Amino acid sequence: MDVTAPGHGADPLRVSRTAPGELLGGELEAVMAAALVVDDEGVIVAVNGRSRSLFQWSAEELVGQDAHDLLHRDSHGHPLPRSRCGLREALLTYSTGHSDLDWFARADGTLLGLSWLITPYCLSSGSLGALVLLYQPQKSVESREGEAGTTRLTELDRLALLAETTTRLTSTLDVDEALLRLAALTVPRLADWAIVDLITEVDEVRRALVVQQQDGVLVERVDLQGPMPPVPQESPMPLSRALRGAASTVASASTYHGPPDSGIAVEQQRLFTETGMHSAAIAPIRGLREVLGALTLGRSHRPEPFTAADLPLLEDLTRRAGLALDNARLYQRQRKVAETMQRHLLPQMPTVPGLEMTARYVPAPHASQVGGDWYDAFSLIDGTTALAIGDVVGHDLDAAGGMAQIRNMLRAFAWTQPDSPCAAVTLLDQAVMRIIQVPMATMVLARLTLCDDGLWKLHWTNAGHPPPLLVTHDGRTRFLTEGHGLLLGTGCTTPRTDAVLTLPPRSTLVLYTDGLVESRRHPLDEGMDQLRRHAASLARRPLDSFSDSLLVQARPDDNDDDVAFLALRTPESVRAE
Repeated sequence: MDVTAPGHGADPLRVSRTAPGELLGGELEAVMAAALVVDDEGVIVAVNGRSRSLFQWSAEELVGQDAHDLLHRDSHGHPLPRSRCGLREALLTYSTGHSDLDWFARADGTLLGLSWLITPYCLSSGSLGALVLLYQPQKSVESREGEAGTTRLTELDRLALLAETTTRLTSTLDVDEALLRLAALTVPRLADWAIVDLITEVDEVRRALVVQQQDGVLVERVDLQGPMPPVPQESPMPLSRALRGAASTVASASTYHGPPDSGIAVEQQRLFTETGMHSAAIAPIRGLREVLGALTLGRSHRPEPFTAADLPLLEDLTRRAGLALDNARLYQRQRKVAETMQRHLLPQMPTVPGLEMTARYVPAPHASQVGGDWYDAFSLIDGTTALAIGDVVGHDLDAAGGMAQIRNMLRAFAWTQPDSPCAAVTLLDQAVMRIIQVPMATMVLARLTLCDDGLWKLHWTNAGHPPPLLVTHDGRTRFLTEGHGLLLGTGCTTPRTDAVLTLPPRSTLVLYTDGLVESRRHPLDEGMDQLRRHAASLARRPLDSFSDSLLVQARPDDNDDDVAFLALRTPESVRAE
C-alpha cells in the first residue's frame, strides 16, 4: 500500500532510510524508552540504543525494515495480520494510539510483551512519519501470559483460530499431516500437550499422536504412541466416553487416580504421569457417519485448569478436524483401491532363461485415480521375448481402460507379426484410431533374440515415447534414439521403422515412462541427463537394487505423474549350445 502524507511525494524518505543519524541527530538517545521512528509506510528510519538492546538487532539490521513484519507478533509468536495491527492503523490515519500489551519478536525469536505508544512525527525531510515508544507494561508479562488461555481468547481470536483450522486441515489429504497441523494449531496456543486417539477401520484404537512444544518446535513422544486397548462400552471415564461419541469432558490427574476400570484407563493414568498434565479437555472427533477418535488437550506448565467454558471451542475444533480426517481417509481408501486396480491391470514378468528382468509401477504421489502408464513382457510365437512400455494420456478410468485395451491388442498384433515390431505397432495405431477410444498414447515395443554367439539382440520401434536407456557394466550410457516415430492416435500414416542393436554382456536396458524424467521446473533434457548419470553410478548394483535406487534418485521431486519402469540385464557372454 502506498500511503503518503497530503502534499508529499510517494517516497519522501528515500535518503533518510540510509542516514538515520543525520536525520534525527541523536534526539532519540535522550528518550528513556525503546524508540523507533518509521516513515509513512511503516519502514524503520531510526532507532535508539534502548531499542537495539531490547530487540538484540543492530541499527543496520533494523533500519530499512518494515517494523510490522520484522517485530510484531501475536501472543503465540505467529505473524500478526496487518488488519489486526493497531500500530499500523494509527500510522495510516496519522493519529496517536496506545496499547497496554502487544507482542514483539527479538532477534533470537523470543517474545517480548510490551506496551506501546505511537504518535505522528515530522521527519527532517518534511515528510510525516511516526514515533513509536515501547516499554514494559505496568502489569507483569507473566500474569498477562495466563490470559492467552482458551477462556480469555477474544471472539476475534476464536474466529481466527477456527478459520485457520479449517484452512490448514482441509488443505491436506494426508491423515498424519492433518494431525500434526491440528497439534500445531492448539499447542501452545491452547494447551501444553495435544493427544489424538484414532479408531481404525476395524474398530481398534491407536494413539496416533502425542506432542508437546519444546523450544518452539513440536516434539512427538513416540513412547506414548501406539496401539490402545478396546473401547469399553459402559465406562464413564472421559476418554472412553469421547471415543464412544459422548459429549466433551474436562478431566484432571485425580480423575484417573482410582482403580482403573479398563485398559484405556490404565493408559490414561500413564499419560498423565508421563506428561505431568494436571488438567485436560477431551472431545470426540466425529466424521459424517461415525466417531473417528478423540482429541485431548492437556496443561502441565501453565497453572490455569481447563473449565467447561473451554469446551465449546474445543468441540468446534474437533468438528472441523473430523471433516478433514473423514476426507483424508476417504481419499486414502480411494487411492488404495486405485493402486490395487492398477497393479492388477499390469502383468507378472515372465522368466526368460539367461536374462534378469524386473518391473516397477510407482503411482502418482498426489493422485487417487488409476493412470495410463503400463509395461508388458511376453513370449512370441517363435519363442522370442517381447518387451513393451507405454503411456496413455490421462489419469482416470478411461485412461486405465484404454491402457488395458492397448496392451491386450498389442499382444495379439505382436503374436501375428513376431519378426517386425514396427509392423505390430502400425496395426495397433490403426486400431487406436478406429476401435480403442483413447486420445493419444506413446509406447516402445521391442523383441529380444538370443544369437548363436550367446549375445542378445534387440529389435525395437518407438511410437513417440522417451527413448530406452542402455547402461554398460563399466558405466557408459546411451539413449536408444533410433527407430523413433510418431505417437499413436495422430491419424498420420508416416511409415515406422525398426532399429537393431546387439546388447553388450552384463549391460542393463531401462524402459520407462515420462514420470521418471519430467519436471515442471526444469527442461526435459535435464531430467534425461539426471537419469543417465544416476543409472551410470548404479551400473554394478544388483538389478532389483539398481531399479529401486534409480526410481528414487532420478525421479524429480515435483513430478506428480505415475511411473512405469521395466529393466533387464544381459548375462556374461556364453556361446549357445
